[in-house]
Amino acid sequence: MATDGLAPPYWSWAGLLLGVRAMLPLLPGQFVFGMAFGALAAQREFSLAEALAMTSFVYAGMSQFVAVQSWPEMLTPSTIAALVLVTATVNVRFFLMGASLRPWLGPLPAWQIYPPLAINTDGGWLLATRYRERGGADASFYLGGQLLSYCMWVLAAVPGYLFAERIADPRAYGVDLLMPAFFAALLIPSWRGVSHAAPWVVSGIVAVAVTSLAPGYWFIIAGAVAGTVTAGLMND
Repeated sequence: MATDGLAPPYWSWAGLLLGVRAMLPLLPGQFVFGMAFGALAAQREFSLAEALAMTSFVYAGMSQFVAVQSWPEMLTPSTIAALVLVTATVNVRFFLMGASLRPWLGPLPAWQIYPPLAINTDGGWLLATRYRERGGADASFYLGGQLLSYCMWVLAAVPGYLFAERIADPRAYGVDLLMPAFFAALLIPSWRGVSHAAPWVVSGIVAVAVTSLAPGYWFIIAGAVAGTVTAGLMND
């Protein structure tokens, strides 16, 4: 039985296709973002096989950019530890995102739910939480969107790598703003009025403040924790 008071989770082909369709509007931005990673990998002199291996097995979006940009000329225990730390900093939000899905997906056996959680993405998570808030119970919805997102991300690295010289500076074309813009657009249907906006505001203020005070990607952790604590303290 789900602990959020809604229907328990189950699997179906219909839910899988529904999740795929829900993910379609995000694909153009994700494809261009994936191309930008392929271009960056080429500029950093990774081979195409190495770029595909990273994007297939690491599959971590922004932290892949951070890791490639920070890639040392020689791998040593200390440089590897630094890469692990910086990518963990960027990806720590997924602990909170995964925990938020437990009330819905928790009743499923571990072997059914942990593999899909390994390919969790920001957009897929947000779509899934919106689906659940509306009473949806089919866990296949979550899986369908995430699988399509994974395939698109991996494939997008290839043309990005091959045409690296033409997109040498993704920010010149606004590529770095595509995914944040899509994510912000997806938040609009989740708006519940000013009284529920406090976590969003606190998270944004803390993230901006930490950006100016601390180098690196600590603003992600600080913003996520601040917003989560604020939401937990609210008497809904």
